[in-house]
Amino acid sequence: MHSAVLLIEFGSIILGLGLLGRFAARFRFSPIPLYLLSGLAFGEGGLLPLGASEEFVATGAEIGVILLLLMLGLEYTASDLVSNLKAHYPAGLVDCALNALPGAAAALLLGWGPVAAVVLAGVTWISSSGVIAKVLGDLGRVGNRETPVILSVLVLEDLAMAVYLPIVTALVAGVGLAAGSVTLAIALGVAGLVLFAAVRYGRVISRFVSSDDPEKLLLVVLGLTILVAGVAQQLQVSAAVGAFLVGIALSGEVAEGAHTLLSPLRDLFAAVFFVFFGLHTDPASIPPVLLPALALAVVTAATKIATGYWAARRAGISLKGRWRAGGALVARGEFSIVIAGLAVTAGIEPSLGPLATAYVLILVILGPLTARYTEPLATWWARRRAPQNPGTAERLPEARTQTPVRD
Repeated sequence: MHSAVLLIEFGSIILGLGLLGRFAARFRFSPIPLYLLSGLAFGEGGLLPLGASEEFVATGAEIGVILLLLMLGLEYTASDLVSNLKAHYPAGLVDCALNALPGAAAALLLGWGPVAAVVLAGVTWISSSGVIAKVLGDLGRVGNRETPVILSVLVLEDLAMAVYLPIVTALVAGVGLAAGSVTLAIALGVAGLVLFAAVRYGRVISRFVSSDDPEKLLLVVLGLTILVAGVAQQLQVSAAVGAFLVGIALSGEVAEGAHTLLSPLRDLFAAVFFVFFGLHTDPASIPPVLLPALALAVVTAATKIATGYWAARRAGISLKGRWRAGGALVARGEFSIVIAGLAVTAGIEPSLGPLATAYVLILVILGPLTARYTEPLATWWARRRAPQNPGTAERLPEARTQTPVRD
C-alpha cells in the first residue's frame, strides 16, 4: 500500500512538472518559479502536503543538485577556467563586492548572525547561468559582442563556487573554530587537488570514461559523478563541488556526448530539487520576509546591472552593449537555491529559506525583463536628458560606475 501511494504521489509530481514546463515554454519564460510555487503548494502548510514520497523526493533533489553542477562543469574545460580567471578576474572581484555584500549586510541587519550572512551573500551573488543562457538565446544575442563578457562573469562565478561551497558547508556544519579551520583546509585542499588533476590529467580521465556505446558512457559518467560527489561530501567539500570538478575534468567528445545524454536527466531531477526546496518552505512564512526580499532584489538587480556595465566597458564594448550586458546578469535561480538549501537543511535560520524563495521568485521573473528592456530604457533616458545637458548621456553612466570599481 505504501509503495502504491509513493508511486501515485511521485508520478503526479513528475506529470505536474511536465505540464508546468510546457506552460512556461509556451510563454517563453523560466519554469523555475512555477516549480518553486508547486513545492510551496504541496509542502508544509500548503494545500495538499505530501506524505509517502517525501523521502524519495529528497533523494531525487540531491541527485538534481549533483547533475546541475556536473552539467555546468561540462560546459568548460579546466584550461578555459584558468584562462578566464587570468583575463577577467577584476570583473569577478567587482561582481563579488557589488553583489555579495548587500546579501551579507541584509542578513546582519535582520539579526541572523555571521553564518547566515555568508550564506545570503552567496544567494545574492551568483546569477543563474541556465536562465541567462535561455534568455540570450530567446533574444538572439548569442553572437553579440557583449555576450563573451557575460559568459566570462558567469564562468568566474562558477569557479568561485568551487571555493565558496566548501566554506559554506564547513560553516553550516556548526563545528568549532579549530575543527572548522581544519575541515575548511581539507575541503579547499581536496578541491584544489582535483582541479589540478583536471588541468593536468583531463585527457587521461576523458579517455578512461570514453565509450562509443551511449549506454556505457551514461552509466560510467553518472556513476563516477555520484561516487566522487559522495566522497567529496564525506570530506566536507560538498557533493556539488565534486560533481562540478568531474564535469571540468571531462572534455572533447566525451563531454559533448555526456552533455547530450544527461540533459534530460538534469532537467528532471533539477525540477524535483526546486519542488523539494519549496516543500520545506511554509507559504505562511513568506509574507513576513516579502518586503526585505523585494528590497534586496531591487538593490542587487541594480548592482548586477552595474557589474555587467563595468565589465563590458572594460572590454571596450559600446554603450548599448554595456547596458545589455548588465541587464542580462540580473536573474538568480538554481544556484541561489542550492546555497540557501545548505543552510535550510542545517537549520541555520528559519526565515532564510522563505526569504531566498521570495528573492529568487522575484528575480527569476524580473531577469528576462531587465535583459530585454535595460538598454532601451537607458537609451530613452539618455536621449531625454541630452537636450538639457548635451554630452550627459555618454558621461553619466561612466560616472556612475567609478565609485564601486576600485580594485
